Amino acid sequence: MTPMLSLFVSKYLFVLAALLPIINPPGLVPFFISLTSHNSNVQRAFLARRMAMYSFLLLLGSMYVGGVVLSFFGVSLPVVQVSGGLLITIAAWRMLHDSPAESSPGLARSEQREALKQRAFYPLTFPMTVGPGSISVAITIGASLTRTGSTLERFTVAPIASLAAVATICFSLWACLRYADRLFGYLGQTGSMVFMRLTAFILLCLGVQIIWLGLSGLLEPLLAGSH
Repeated sequence: MTPMLSLFVSKYLFVLAALLPIINPPGLVPFFISLTSHNSNVQRAFLARRMAMYSFLLLLGSMYVGGVVLSFFGVSLPVVQVSGGLLITIAAWRMLHDSPAESSPGLARSEQREALKQRAFYPLTFPMTVGPGSISVAITIGASLTRTGSTLERFTVAPIASLAAVATICFSLWACLRYADRLFGYLGQTGSMVFMRLTAFILLCLGVQIIWLGLSGLLEPLLAGSH
């Protein structure tokens, strides 16, 4: 293996190992099923494609311009965690109080498509798939990849390797979500409702946990200063 190829593989595996466990495509299947319980199989396929595309853009954007944007507006990572945790908690609360209903057949095809595009981004992609945790890690990865090494490594090998790793993650995300409807079909109406409520409760707990992590990060300097 040539030194350049070895460097590419190491960078690729570094990004993949850092982001894949946080994104966790198989673990997103229950949440995707619950949040799309009113959608048809065709709509779920459309949402899965859009989520993979939006996740790809968000992860790469966070990796290479996320830190600059946060610094420009003076926003810290704990604040991102608190805000993202609140969004997840609100989405979970709505799921807990949602009632089964059919998707709106009265919408025109173009209007329905636009509504699905918006929903694919929020809340399905952000903050459900690419949330505060994965954004924080992506920003850290981007800083580490461009901070050290030769010019060729920082501006050619690292960007190509990170792009390939993120593409791999998003492809696995699409594959898991694209065929999630098969699991949903086995549950039945009652099983789907129970499944949705349990998933919403777990999601609510995750949102509260993320808020707590963010608050801990904000309060830690104050507590350290008091001593």
